[in-house]
Amino acid sequence: MDFLKVNEPIIKEFRENGGQCSGWLKGAPMILVTMTGAKTGRELCSPLVYSIDGDDIVIIASKGGAPTNPNWYHNLVANPTVTVEVGTDTWEATAVLTEGDERKRLFDAQAALMPQFADYEKSATGHGREIPVFRLVRN
Repeated sequence: MDFLKVNEPIIKEFRENGGQCSGWLKGAPMILVTMTGAKTGRELCSPLVYSIDGDDIVIIASKGGAPTNPNWYHNLVANPTVTVEVGTDTWEATAVLTEGDERKRLFDAQAALMPQFADYEKSATGHGREIPVFRLVRN
């Protein structure tokens, strides 16, 4: 699947509508994360769902429970400085990969808001993958 082609109309709609999207994304808490590609060094933008923990944004690299991490996971590990867009606000942040109890707490909190994440976790675990969770900490 060419995620660039899939993401382009979502990104365009997000920016034209103050962070709101329609269709299957209607009402979902959406964020745009602009990052530097791990392999290419290009600027890339990913629309993601998120939750909040204190002052931080939480994003989960679920890839729908697939056996591998999404490409954006590798980008954030290699280049953790990102630009975040929530609604009409934009700021720089640092992506921090969480571990252990903190990772579980943040994952469970987002799964409570978006139950599909519990299904993603079951699927990923079946593939032997623990789904990564990032905090986006404002710089």
